[in-house]
Amino acid sequence: MKSRFYQLQFKRARGFTLLEVMVALAVIAIGLGAVITETSRNVSNAALLQDKTLAHWVATNKVVEMQVANEWPNVGEQTGDVEMAGRDWYWTVKVEAMAFERLRQLGVEVRSDIDSERPLASVIAVIGAPP
Repeated sequence: MKSRFYQLQFKRARGFTLLEVMVALAVIAIGLGAVITETSRNVSNAALLQDKTLAHWVATNKVVEMQVANEWPNVGEQTGDVEMAGRDWYWTVKVEAMAFERLRQLGVEVRSDIDSERPLASVIAVIGAPP
């Protein structure tokens, strides 16, 4: 009697039902959708970080250029563009006077698009008058 019971049970359990297969496929589809979403988000973040890093390099390069030039920058705003890493970057330097006459504050903003309202990088530096 015992062996017959096991034989009946094995005959019934030959494969998966259609419902079980559909549930498994649904779980796999949801999992793959989440993986694809996260992968695209990571790629997007990597591109943004690269842009911000390059923009920061452009800004710090502009500050260093103004530090090593033996010219005292005039108070006001200067704009320009530079090429770095095969791309054009648009910078704005705002020079402000400080309480101590031999110091000037530089505010450098860098954008990847000339019409962009928000800069990708901003750097504030203080430079002293040349000797």
